[in-house]
This record gives sequence, C-alpha cells and structure tokens, in this order.
Amino acid sequence: MMEPLSSSQISKFKSTAQLLEPMLKVGKAGLSDGFIRSVDTALALHPLVKIKFSEFKEQKKELAPQLAAQTSSHLIMRVGNVMVLHRPRPAAANPKNPEPSGD
Repeated sequence: MMEPLSSSQISKFKSTAQLLEPMLKVGKAGLSDGFIRSVDTALALHPLVKIKFSEFKEQKKELAPQLAAQTSSHLIMRVGNVMVLHRPRPAAANPKNPEPSGD
C-alpha cells in the first residue's frame, strides 16, 4: 500500500502539473493493457504524468481512480477531461531531478 500524500505535497504537485502538457491520451481502446503499460513506463520516467481523455469522457470519474490503482500511483487531480498521476520514485532513481518535498 502506498503512503498517503500530505495536503502540501498535493498542492505542490497540482501547481507543477498546471504547466505540463498531456503526455498520453485515453483513446478508443480505453484502459487497455498496452495503455496501462505506457502509463506505467511514463510514471517510471516522470514523477507527474498528465493524461487527457480523448474518448470515454463520460466514464472519466470511474476510470481515473482505476488507472491510478492499476499503476500503483496517486490520482493528484482530475479537472475537465484531464487527470494527473504521481508515483513516488526511489530517491536514488534520479538525483538530478528530485521530487518536491513535503515541507
């Protein structure tokens, strides 16, 4: 089970996510195995991943938490047709690009 994020961490991630462009789009295939693998790979490379719902817009409220659970990540926010996921990375994974601290 993942450690919950503090409200200050969530706020920092939300403000950082505002500047990001969506990396991935939920398309006609929905949350296929290939799409979940793509999200998992993106989370391994980036602490925050912004995803846009091009399809399945009516189901986004149900699909966003499902995708977070399937990728062992936190759902930081879902606004309109966009969602942002965060998965903590090991501290040694990328010392040049540390994650925002929870100060």
